Amino acid sequence: MSTLWQHEIAESEHRVLNPFSEDKLGLLGEVARIAPGTRILDLACGKGEMLCRWAAERGAQGVGVDLSKVFLSAARARAEELRVAERVRFVHGDAGAYRAEPGAFDVVCCIGATWIGGGLAGTLEVMRPALAPGGLLLVGEVFWNETPPPAAYAALGCEPDEFADLAGTLGRFEAAGAELVEMVLADAGDWDRYVASQWWTVHQWLKAHPGDPRAGEMRAFADRARRSHLAYGRRYLGWGVFVLRGEPA
Repeated sequence: MSTLWQHEIAESEHRVLNPFSEDKLGLLGEVARIAPGTRILDLACGKGEMLCRWAAERGAQGVGVDLSKVFLSAARARAEELRVAERVRFVHGDAGAYRAEPGAFDVVCCIGATWIGGGLAGTLEVMRPALAPGGLLLVGEVFWNETPPPAAYAALGCEPDEFADLAGTLGRFEAAGAELVEMVLADAGDWDRYVASQWWTVHQWLKAHPGDPRAGEMRAFADRARRSHLAYGRRYLGWGVFVLRGEPA
C-alpha cells in the first residue's frame, strides 16, 4: 500500500495529480459552466491546479483542502505564478473532516479522492453540506472498463466491490440521490502520462538519493506501479470526473 510521502515524491513533477490532461481539465471547466465569481471548494485538492487554473482562466474563486503540506506549498506557488493568490486559499487538513459554512459554494469537488468519505456514497455526504442550492458536485472516480480477473484486485490495491462499471457507477449516484448531468472521461493515454511519468520521476529520485533510507520502498513502489498498470490497470481501469446535481431535478 502506498503512502502520502511516496506520492509526494512520485508526483513531484506533476501538476495534475490524476489521469487527466490539461486540455480535459479545461474542458471540465467548460462543461461545469465555471464562470466569473463561481465559488469552488476542492476537497483533497493536491497541488491546486484545477482551482488555480479556473481562477486564472474563468474568474472563479475558492478554497482547496489537502493533507499534504508538500502539495499545498506547490499549490500556493502556482497561485502566485498565475496571479490568483487573492482569489484562492489553501487549507492544510483532513478533507473528510473539513467543515465549510453551509451552502457557501457553488461547486464542491473531490477529484480522485473518494477515500475521504470511505467511498463514493460517503464522500457525497461529506460534500453536500457546503453546496449552495442548485450547485454542482464534481467527483473524480475510478470505474471498471470491463470485469477484471480476480488477481487484478490485489495488484491494483482495491476490493472487488469498491468500484463499478459505468452503468453501475450511475446507479451509485442515483442511489445517493444525485443526478449525473455531464462527465469528462480519461483515456488510456491519460493513464499512461499519469502513471508512467511517475516511473521516470522515481528513477531520477533514486539516482539522486542512493543512500536515502526510503530508497528501497520507493523502488518497490515503482515496481508495483509498473506491473499493476501494464498487467491490469491500462485495460481494466477507467477514470473520469462526473458532474452531478446534489439533488435530482
